[in-house]
Amino acid sequence: MNGQVVFDPLVPWPLIWGMAALAAAFIGVALWRGFAGWWLRALAALAVLAAVAQPSLQREDRRALSDIVILVVDESASQKISDRAEQTASAVARIEAEVAALPDTELRKITVGDGAEDAGTLAMTALSQALAEEPRARVAGAILISDGQVHDLDLAPDMPAPLNVLLTGHDSDWDRRLLIKTAPAFGIIGEPLSLTLRIDEEGRMPAAEAGRRVTLQIAIDGGEAEAYSVPVGEDLDLPLVLDHGGQNVIQLTLETAEGELTDRNNMAVVQINGVRDRLRVLLVSGEPYAGERTWRNLLKSDSAVDLVHFTILRPPDKQDGVPVSELSLIAFPTRELFVEKIKEFDLIIFDRYRLRGILPSAYLDNIRDYVETGGAVLVSAGPDFASVESLYHSGLGDILPARPTARVIDGPFLPRVSALGERHPVTEGLETFAPEGGEAGTVGDPHWGRWTRYIDLTDPIGQVVMDGPDGAPLLILNRVGEGRVALLGSDQAWLWARGFEGGGPQLELLRRLAHWMMKEPDLEEEALTATAHGNVLTITRRTLEEGGREVTVTAPDGTSTQLALQEAAPGRFEADYAAPDLGLYRLSDGELERVTALGPAAPREFEETIATEERLDPAVTPTNGGFLSLEDGAPDVRVVREGRPAAGRGWIGITPRGAYQTMDIRVSPLLPAWLFLLIAAGLSIAAWLREGRR
Repeated sequence: MNGQVVFDPLVPWPLIWGMAALAAAFIGVALWRGFAGWWLRALAALAVLAAVAQPSLQREDRRALSDIVILVVDESASQKISDRAEQTASAVARIEAEVAALPDTELRKITVGDGAEDAGTLAMTALSQALAEEPRARVAGAILISDGQVHDLDLAPDMPAPLNVLLTGHDSDWDRRLLIKTAPAFGIIGEPLSLTLRIDEEGRMPAAEAGRRVTLQIAIDGGEAEAYSVPVGEDLDLPLVLDHGGQNVIQLTLETAEGELTDRNNMAVVQINGVRDRLRVLLVSGEPYAGERTWRNLLKSDSAVDLVHFTILRPPDKQDGVPVSELSLIAFPTRELFVEKIKEFDLIIFDRYRLRGILPSAYLDNIRDYVETGGAVLVSAGPDFASVESLYHSGLGDILPARPTARVIDGPFLPRVSALGERHPVTEGLETFAPEGGEAGTVGDPHWGRWTRYIDLTDPIGQVVMDGPDGAPLLILNRVGEGRVALLGSDQAWLWARGFEGGGPQLELLRRLAHWMMKEPDLEEEALTATAHGNVLTITRRTLEEGGREVTVTAPDGTSTQLALQEAAPGRFEADYAAPDLGLYRLSDGELERVTALGPAAPREFEETIATEERLDPAVTPTNGGFLSLEDGAPDVRVVREGRPAAGRGWIGITPRGAYQTMDIRVSPLLPAWLFLLIAAGLSIAAWLREGRR
């Protein structure tokens, strides 16, 4: 039960205060004039003012509410180092027992893990959310069990009660860490690049360890590691040269010293995407025709391609009587292109080229050798390919993936992606790039236009990814030695670009074809890749073969897991793997191997591992809270008055809030209004009588 006097005035308070001032003036005059009943007049005025203000007695039935203590437990990765998990568990048990022993006090326990996307420990965010869910008037204090390495201090809440921090770890802890300061996201193949790294020492370093040179091992793509002796406390530039496209995984491992707090920050994994500086393409057109510009426009539109294009306008056998000195032509630099600088090109395209004596047979043999040692040749065949002047009858014929039958079929036909082509990245899903409104024949035919000429090919070698009339091979891909070769059995792809019968995905087809030949990693038909989403690795196996697939995943700690891959699309098998830890993972299906890194180069949780008060001090000190080390044991929990220090040696304090819930309110007047008026009248009469006797 609780009571207090409340007022419900009949007139506004300013008017009452005006009446009081007027009454005070009259009483002052009475006192000045020496009236003996001035004090009776004052009491009468006070009674009138009380009648107008209507004082009442308010009684409340209250139910006391318990105080709330918020316990935030840091269970992030850095809290699993050494014996910090045991320290945390012991402290939680002690705090729970201490709070349970306090009268009318409840405990709210909140657990904080690693923040998403390497955000670190978000303890202040968790504390703010807990405060938002509880009445602030009931919060008697908050306790944080952590190593002090909190990464969201800017979100620290305005505490209504003390905040105390129980620090895990030991005063003797020391650690050495590997820090990647700068790392490029990509690098040009064959050109030098550098990583900037640093080795730092923290904590109370033993005299035998402080400042000595340490061993750093560097491995690329899971290969054999090379060891280097490096100093500590200095920025080090590590030169690298990437030798292949796609992801290059660089693993750096620092030696682990005896007594070091953890070796989790002694390793860093950096993924750098290898790219070509410029892709150099040589396009040789045998003669001008309607589709010549198709190839030129395609290659010129790609900013990553340097194109050298020659069109043979006047072959040596042409006799028209025009002096050579009067022709606006340049001599075809055959020796420079096909002997001296041939290895500088990534791809050579022959577009309707025929043997006319311009390229000697020795040069064509040199092109064949260029392919076998890693180059690429694409032949877009026209009627010339079926003639006696065909490239097939040169040294290039040894590597071409099909033989011409000397038949040229003039007439419309619908190019189709073959069954194998549905699995090959060059033609996979090509139908989805068909333009709207394209032509289609029978049910199941692609919605694109027809071509009107086909060079009959036979005895295909390699992968037939597109079919021509009656299922004949149209586009054939093959690997020769270390290089690649492709043969397109028609010169009519330009009809798609011109919108004939609705057109077709000519740009996408030729772009993929050219980049596959230039060994674009994303277009490899046999590939094993992995992409990370949080702590989940999505493993993808591309293959031209059919049947189930399995992959072996080797975790950083050496444990292996067998995963069955499911076919997500033709030629594409996938599976998700929940990775237990950050680090380098090795993938193998018996044919291909791949290494991939999960997590950043330097996880935030392990950037600094020594327990500290510095980060949290701005949030703790204003609340009168403090820091206690769990190395000395878990503290007692005491009750302290508001505004007093809430931490001491071996104890922490909470501030009782005395919060309550009002169950019922009763209001009754102190005196009836008529009684106030009667009292005022009596006092006035008494004053008159007293003053009348004088």
